[in-house]
Parts: sequence; structure tokens; C-alpha cells
Amino acid sequence: MNAETDAQTMPQAIEILGLRIDPPLLLAPMAGITHSALRRIMTDFGGVGLLSTEMLSAKRLPTENCRISPYLIRSETENPLSYQLLTSNDKEIGRAIDKLHACKADAVDLNMGCPSTAVGKFGAGVMLMEKPDEARCITAEARKCTSLPLSAKIRLGSDTDSRKLKAFCSMLEGEGIDMLTVHARFRHEPFARNPRWEYIAEIKECIKIPVIANGGIFSAEDAEKCLRVSGADGLMLGRGAAIKPWLFAEIARSIYGSDIPAPAVGLPDMYAAFIETLNADFRPIYRLGRLKAFTHYFARNYKFGHTLACRVQSSSSMEEARERAWTFFGETAQESHNLIREGLQSL
Repeated sequence: MNAETDAQTMPQAIEILGLRIDPPLLLAPMAGITHSALRRIMTDFGGVGLLSTEMLSAKRLPTENCRISPYLIRSETENPLSYQLLTSNDKEIGRAIDKLHACKADAVDLNMGCPSTAVGKFGAGVMLMEKPDEARCITAEARKCTSLPLSAKIRLGSDTDSRKLKAFCSMLEGEGIDMLTVHARFRHEPFARNPRWEYIAEIKECIKIPVIANGGIFSAEDAEKCLRVSGADGLMLGRGAAIKPWLFAEIARSIYGSDIPAPAVGLPDMYAAFIETLNADFRPIYRLGRLKAFTHYFARNYKFGHTLACRVQSSSSMEEARERAWTFFGETAQESHNLIREGLQSL
């Protein structure tokens, strides 16, 4: 592996096909998490260069309604926004991308990295890395169907053969991918495993398009180390940003020198704003599940956050979940009050 490279210390925007990503900090697609309600909280704090939807089934997408679908609801403040497609069949691409054009997508991303067993059964996600010919057909068809920036998100593959990994990345570049995001873990490695950022440095050597590093970034310190080790052109934040929606702002200020106000967070207020957005824009059937998914991460901001998570997870209605959350906030008022501010130790 290569020696560590110098981390970026000044803003270095990424520009692809007229899309400017500045700062080069991207939101990771996360099922049930990266929907409009959470994206709005993140944009309020600032620092997000490119937002993302959760992964979208290319097969079902054409029948979704952009105005009411929980996957497609979008406010005017959510810009720019990339839409991620999940498919194993190039024949589904055309109609899906037509739908994304109708939804006024700013970019299109191809999911070739999801390690979910359910996704793998259909030959999608990371399984496409084992079928490069199919991945090639999907990429070529997507490139033919859109002039929007086209990216792909992958993992490191199934084994330590870096030649195979680099050949796959070069193929994607050759078929018209404009930017590549690499989750720095192998196919079967859990999130508990430290990411292998050094592999991204090898990928950077063999392709010319921007490469984004993903995995294991929970603080500005993590961001600096990842950039130094990987030499990546930017970072994609997933679980860390779901726990701390202000993490983008922290990294943008400390790493890229962005002129963003220091984040000052009142956790109960942020939780209330999240609920308010869910109630205002999502149909009742979709609200509670998304609140529970968000709470799973949000609760980690508290020393005894498992109590909050369990209370909300066992709730049978939004009203019950809200009451239980507010009881918890009352019990932890001292911890909640201005708990998060600039300079506090990251999780």
C-alpha cells in the first residue's frame, strides 16, 4: 500500500458535468434514513456538498409519485440531490432514469456496494462486483440514458485481490462513470471492522475521475485521517452523520475552512423538528418507522441513549413515541442542555 498522503486543508470543490460539489462532503444513501426530513436538518447546519436519497428500486421507481412517495419527497432547500438506483438489470435503467429526470435529479448514482443479503439475492448491490459484465451493461445503459453526472458506489469486493478491484474501477470509468465512491470494507465485513482506507489510495492511482472515501468517519479527526491515508478527493458520511447531522458542518469548518457558523445543537429541539417534518410531509403510514430508524442513531448522543431507543422502538404510534421521548428528555435535561457544541469530544 502507498505511504500516507497529505490531507486536504483548503476547499477543493469537485466539478463534474456542471455539478459543483463544494465542500466535497457527500451524504451516503441509507435505507429508511436519508429521506427529506433528515436531509433538511443537515442542510440547516450546512456543510453538505451533495445530498442523497436512500437507495431506490429501479423496477418500482417509475410508478412512484414524486410529490408523496416517502422515497422521493424533496423540499426546495435540498440541493444538490443525487438519486441512487438499485438494480441488477440494465433493461430497468431507461424508465427509472426517465423518472429521475421528471423528479429533477441533480445526479444519478448506481448502487454496486450494498452488502444486504436480501439485495444480493437479486444479484444487485455488491454482487455486481462479482459480475463485471452485468455491471458494465448497467453502467453503459445509464450513461446512454442521461447527461446528468453519473456516479457509482462500491465496496472493496470479496477478497484482497487489488488487481481485480482496480480492473473493476477502470471498467466503470471507461463506461462513463464521472465519480466513484468506495466504501472501504470488503463484501462480508461488518461495520465494526475498521475501514481499509489504504485500498482507496491504490484505486486513486489507476483512475482519473474523482474518488470519494466512505466508511468509519464519525468526527473531524476521522475525516482528516481518512483523507491523509486514502488521498481521496472527498468524503461520504453515513452513520456518523445520522448520529450527528451537524457533522458535515464540523468537518467543513475544520478540514476545508468553510465559513459556516459553529454548530450549536439542542438535541430535543432537533428531535422535535424532525417529528414536525415527518408529520407535515409524510403520510401517516410512513412516519413512525422513519422516526424509529432515526432514533436508533440519534440516541447515541446520550449516555443512556439505549433507554430512549427502546422506548421509541416499542411505541405503537407517533404520539406515544413523542411522549416517551419527551419523558426521556426531561429525565436527562442537564445532559441535553447545550450538550453538543463546537470543541466537544466526538463520538
